[in-house]
Amino acid sequence: MKKTAASKKSAAADRASTTEGAPATEKAPAAKKSAAAKKAATAKKAPAKKAPAKKASAKKAAPLKRQAPAKKPAVVPKKATAAVKGVAPAKTVAPKPPRGESRTALVRRARRINRELAEVYPYAHPELDFENPFQLVVATVLSAQTTDLRVNQTTPALFAKYPTPEDLAAAVPEEVEEILRPTGFFRAKTKSVIGLSKALTEDFGGEVPGRLEDLVKLPGVGRKTAFVVLGNAFGRPGITVDTHFQRLVRRWRWTEETDPDKIEAAVGALFPKSDWTDLSHHVIWHGRRICHARKPACGACPVAPLCPAYGEGETDPEKAKKLLKYEKGGFPGQRLKPPQAYLDAGGKPAPPLGAG
Repeated sequence: MKKTAASKKSAAADRASTTEGAPATEKAPAAKKSAAAKKAATAKKAPAKKAPAKKASAKKAAPLKRQAPAKKPAVVPKKATAAVKGVAPAKTVAPKPPRGESRTALVRRARRINRELAEVYPYAHPELDFENPFQLVVATVLSAQTTDLRVNQTTPALFAKYPTPEDLAAAVPEEVEEILRPTGFFRAKTKSVIGLSKALTEDFGGEVPGRLEDLVKLPGVGRKTAFVVLGNAFGRPGITVDTHFQRLVRRWRWTEETDPDKIEAAVGALFPKSDWTDLSHHVIWHGRRICHARKPACGACPVAPLCPAYGEGETDPEKAKKLLKYEKGGFPGQRLKPPQAYLDAGGKPAPPLGAG
């Protein structure tokens, strides 16, 4: 009986323990379910978080893809720069002065160009052969529409036959025409030289006057001719505005004037009077030897850094050298009897008329 009661108690205890543990057992699956739900929720949220991350990375990557083409244009300027290197001297060597270049800056640049040319042509001189003012004024009149070289080849015969104004004033026009034929426009030139010789004989006692107002009264003599005579025969300053001078001063932007008298006034205002005659020689020499009308030798120009027109001609140094004329290119100059300083500097005298 005791055993049975004891067994009954243990069985009841067993049932009680089972009944008490049941809720725990039931709670465990619920906890597991809640944990699983949290994981599932986390798992669901995780892709959502990663998705934006992918989008963000895509957004970050997108600019990189957009920047990639930007690298190609970045190379283009380099290539363009490389291509422009051949032209760079036009900008680097000779930058164009601003349109609003001040008067002071213009004066400084103009005078520096003249100093540079003086170093290149220290022996610059009038390129007409003459021994006295009369020969110079006649030669200058004959130089219109032809070269100084042609005049120098023609005047020896003229002055040998008519050495004085009185001789030429009494000359037979047809005989003078025959001598002057090689210079072109020989009939008009014959009329001018005979006419000015008569004026010198009748009005000035056979002497060439040393004043501008008197010189321009002579037949065939204008301001240009007068300044050539005044500057080189009398040592009086003057600016010779010939075709070379007009071309160069406009290329250098010293003036935009086209009328010779206005050019003379504009350029003269940039320099002291004492510089005018030599300035004329420097500019004219440079125009004849390097800064030509059609093909300027820019690559061989000593004043390229100061020239706004750099690049109008040949910029390659080797090709530019082939364009040089007279002594700079190894060829004879204009004068048959040049000054000794010119010969000492390597200049060559011109050949006489008819020489090969």
